[in-house]
Amino acid sequence: MASSPGGFRRPESGITGFTASPQFTQSLQQIVVDLVELHLQGKQAHWNVVGHNFRDLHLQLDQIVDDARESADTIAERMRALATCPDGRSDTVAATTTLPGFPEGEVSVSNVVDLVTTRLRATVDTLRTHHDRIDNEDPSTADLLHAIIDSLEKHAWMVSAENRTA
Repeated sequence: MASSPGGFRRPESGITGFTASPQFTQSLQQIVVDLVELHLQGKQAHWNVVGHNFRDLHLQLDQIVDDARESADTIAERMRALATCPDGRSDTVAATTTLPGFPEGEVSVSNVVDLVTTRLRATVDTLRTHHDRIDNEDPSTADLLHAIIDSLEKHAWMVSAENRTA
């Protein structure tokens, strides 16, 4: 009679699952915070952008906001799947984000382009800063980061093109 691929049954008490290190958890927490902040700042820009080409940028900001929110949710849910707790409370986000602050009030299209491009790049920098540690500990989580980096870098390229001239 053929044996199973593992050759033996493991006892239930020996199956524990992945345990994230404190550094891994802190890295994911920082990524969640910066993604939440990117979402909030993107919405602030969306509400207050004014000037030539307002409508196109207004709609593009909604796409960025949606992607940032979905990415934060993806990483937060990954943290829960790995038995850690994300903290997306507003006090925590405000106290720990690495993104620069966003100005209040109306902001011109060209300034919003520069501000949002900088925040997209800053968020990608956070992801890249923590990527290698995360990849060494859990390549599956690193795969999620790859997709987010790709998305945010594409947004940065597309937004920044608004202020470029050939």
